[in-house]
Amino acid sequence: MEFWERDFEFLRVRTIVKSALKKETLPDLQTILFLIGVQELGRFPKEKFTKEEKRDLMHVAVCTLLEEDGYFEFEGRDHDGWPHWKETKPFSIKGIQEQEEYIVTKVIEYFKKYNSIHTFSNN
Repeated sequence: MEFWERDFEFLRVRTIVKSALKKETLPDLQTILFLIGVQELGRFPKEKFTKEEKRDLMHVAVCTLLEEDGYFEFEGRDHDGWPHWKETKPFSIKGIQEQEEYIVTKVIEYFKKYNSIHTFSNN
């Protein structure tokens, strides 16, 4: 995917999430990773997520996104229902900018794979 295509598609994802959440500003990458983590966890807490749980949800999202490329393997869920992965190979992309671009591409693929773009835009 070329740079301009990735930027356009990610802007599209951000706009759809903004509309779905009825927010005034576009969500950043961390917010979208948090939401993917919540989706993969499959439930909301009775109270707000703690700071640690929010960090864990972003980790769930990253593991989910990188699993397809063989970086992680899903091991199962713990007694609280949280998903766990094991690292199967080291993350080979170096540099913060390159890593962020890769994650953005994986976010776009996630939304396309689960038809989230079309689902959110129909609401």
